[in-house]
Amino acid sequence: MTPANAGDEPDFPTPALRADPSHEGQGGRTRPAAAYGFPPAGLATVPPGAVQVSPLVPGAGAIEDLADASLARMVIAAPPGTLERRYVLAQALRALAAGGELIALAPKAKGGARLRGELEAFGCAVGETAKHHQRLCRTTAPPAPRGLAEAIARGGPQIAPGLGLWSQPGVFSWDSLDPGSALLIPAIGELVGRGADLGCGVGVLARAALASPAVSEITLIDIDRRAVDAARRNIDDARARFLQADAREAGALPAPLDFVVMNPPFHVAGAAQSDLGRAFIAAAAGMLGKGGRLIMVANAALPYEAVLAALFSKVAPARREAGYKILGGVK
Repeated sequence: MTPANAGDEPDFPTPALRADPSHEGQGGRTRPAAAYGFPPAGLATVPPGAVQVSPLVPGAGAIEDLADASLARMVIAAPPGTLERRYVLAQALRALAAGGELIALAPKAKGGARLRGELEAFGCAVGETAKHHQRLCRTTAPPAPRGLAEAIARGGPQIAPGLGLWSQPGVFSWDSLDPGSALLIPAIGELVGRGADLGCGVGVLARAALASPAVSEITLIDIDRRAVDAARRNIDDARARFLQADAREAGALPAPLDFVVMNPPFHVAGAAQSDLGRAFIAAAAGMLGKGGRLIMVANAALPYEAVLAALFSKVAPARREAGYKILGGVK
């Protein structure tokens, strides 16, 4: 395939990942396949039985755990961040057997325009196609790819200098303290009893909550396995529990709780979504017992007051600062 010109979106056959004798292991057994995320339907076909290795899918495998040269094929919905994307591509090339097939795609404006060059820098010969504002790159793993170790080191777990904590590219605000969290930390105050940090990230809010000796337990919940792993390394406290889950569906969390702290996400695929924050507030209300407290921070423009008023018996007046607002309620 030849590269499409900018803005060109020609039709092209959906790439099928077919069994190939060159992808067979010893004894004629076909090597396994893997998928990272969920490519748009009609652009790339994930092979039946492929193991999911996205860190944003609770219960999925880990791309880091794939054995070297163990895969025949892999499909990647490539993430937008440069360090994160190169890390994923490098891990995929490490796990693919020589000649194994790799399909990677991303929106043009969110890393897709760089995919071909990044794969070529690893020593791959790349075919590129464009459709539906996505760039799709197809290649086979070279016998001796270049630069994998460096990309894996730069995109892997590390102490982020701006945080002084374990983190990883791709995690929310991975290398600096989010301004909303920075505003919320002094407002958390002395907490009592059992609680949760919803959308915990690397654990900065939970660390502040655990400063209160009256906290008996806090569960840190995040959909991103990398965030949960980092938080586990950042918090050495027997009162902390860790759970990879969608906070909106955290039914496994014992209830009722005495408090919830959170800086809920409000972006889906790069677009602001106030419904996401509302769902977090509803989840928090469902976890809290009578008299339980919610303490949260949000972008000042997001309309959360009505849902708080509907779910909590008492709602604290919003405190606004630097484009954010601190909100709270008592169940």
